[in-house]
Amino acid sequence: MANPILDVQNLTKSFGERVLFRNINFSIAEGQHVGLIAQNGTGKSTLLSMLMGIEGVDEGSIIYRNDIKTGFLCQTPVFDPQKSVIDTCTEHQTEHEHHLNAKQILTQLKIRDLNQPMGQLSGGQQKRVALAAVLMTDPDFLILDEPTNHLDLEMIEWLEGFLARGNKTILMVTHDRFFLDRICTVILELDEKTMFTYRGNYSYYLEKRQERIDNQRAVIQTANNLYRRELEWMRRQPQARGHKARYREEAFYELEQVAKRRIEDRQIRLKASKVYIGSKIFECQYISKAWERENDEPLVILKDFYYNFARFEKMGIVGNNGAGKSTFIKMLLGLERPDEGRFDIGETVRFGYFSQDGLKFREDQKVIDVVREIADYIDLGNGKHLTAGQFLQYFLFTPEQQHNYVYKLSGGEKRKLYLCTVLMRNPNFLVLDEPTNDLDIKTLQVLEEYLQDFAGCVIVVSHDRYFTDKVVDHLLVFHGNGEVQDFPGNYTQYREYQQLKPKAEVESKEKTVKKDYHNETRRRMSFKEKREFEMLEKEIEALNSEKEKIETALSSGTISVDEITEMSKRLPILNEELDEKEMRWLELSELC
Repeated sequence: MANPILDVQNLTKSFGERVLFRNINFSIAEGQHVGLIAQNGTGKSTLLSMLMGIEGVDEGSIIYRNDIKTGFLCQTPVFDPQKSVIDTCTEHQTEHEHHLNAKQILTQLKIRDLNQPMGQLSGGQQKRVALAAVLMTDPDFLILDEPTNHLDLEMIEWLEGFLARGNKTILMVTHDRFFLDRICTVILELDEKTMFTYRGNYSYYLEKRQERIDNQRAVIQTANNLYRRELEWMRRQPQARGHKARYREEAFYELEQVAKRRIEDRQIRLKASKVYIGSKIFECQYISKAWERENDEPLVILKDFYYNFARFEKMGIVGNNGAGKSTFIKMLLGLERPDEGRFDIGETVRFGYFSQDGLKFREDQKVIDVVREIADYIDLGNGKHLTAGQFLQYFLFTPEQQHNYVYKLSGGEKRKLYLCTVLMRNPNFLVLDEPTNDLDIKTLQVLEEYLQDFAGCVIVVSHDRYFTDKVVDHLLVFHGNGEVQDFPGNYTQYREYQQLKPKAEVESKEKTVKKDYHNETRRRMSFKEKREFEMLEKEIEALNSEKEKIETALSSGTISVDEITEMSKRLPILNEELDEKEMRWLELSELC
């Protein structure tokens, strides 16, 4: 690659006798959006620290182009607790940059008090300030370690658009697979202590990785199947097809029927399981909850909320930060009291709660002993059970790691161990609050498979759209101010439904407002709109064709650096144009 922005040659890193990677090579060209994938504990964050000169190099070289300005978002940023938000964000900027778009970016990331001291912010808020500070320095090359952690869905979608529209070079570590698929044009995989390069997005990576694994004889069958199933799932998604789902009037009700059938089918399939859970799960009996705020109106979480939870149900809870998702599950678990109403919980229910701040281990314990303290084996139902060691291996702890001490684990590995301790208690109702934070993609695949076959109930609070789509049957959407919507589908279906239906029409349907029979017939297309509709079909076809050619060229390995750069810049613009034109096509298609 001629004169890349970053060139890494024969890089090696060890900690004592443990080799993280050996003689790895990769290059990043200007304008490329690169995603780095690896299992927890294999050296992702260490590699990023080495690229920034924070961690030393054992062997090899890291070469940057001379004129490049780099911005780095680390996984756990550290700040002066006395310094204000705005001073923290602008301390490395010139006078001109100080007035850039600081307030706009901080507002998008929901940091509103710019004079608040950093020491008063939560860990999640601090990570968002760190992200804002990096974006505000306007670097040529962004290196981002888990940028979507602690962002709600609205912020993730904003950041997705912000990065896709720009022409910056990006290297990111993220477990958010939709983010990887939509932003990245190159995937680097750190595996088996070496680096593999895939010139395409996440879907392309899954396909080519599968081919690589199929060509290796000594392959673990479980891992092989996980990636094959994920590849099949990705191919079924709406964004993989030529056009978006064309919802009509009956779309919401069709989704409702499909969700009901899924729950009924699971009830029939899992009733034979030995993991017993009775027919009564829990009933929210007209719950109200609000938080008092200084010099402001109370923050309403729920108002007269009623819900009856069904046996074997798998529910996702989504919404912006502060809308009340975590408060809701804490009330369900008896950790918070509602202001009014009550939760009536079935006698057979045994909760397993995976919280955002539940990591409490003795560092001098061995991994296997942490789990054996809870149980020697776990009953999976249908006569199947796993020993503590087998269960840890199922969640990708090797026998060697199982006999290591906890202090040797990475942050992501400790979080995975905490998940195993929750599951080993053999609950029949799992409540998972942001389970995907800091877990690697392979672990997420294992967890998704485990939850799909879990013989009990599941509630997932998550900002990971991909994970939510694969696991849940329906959503509770917390809109804020006590408004909660029950949607019979996954997150992608919810977003499509919201975008494809005018807001007023959606609200009128959901509130079952009386029909206005005088306005029952729809407006027909005008002559001008018919012409536009026909032109849109041709334009969408041409854009899809161009997109396909670019993706094929990028994955061919035969084009020049300049061509790669130009194509990498063109791809996000193409995607944006396609989205706009498809949305307009859908609007017009609703007319008679």
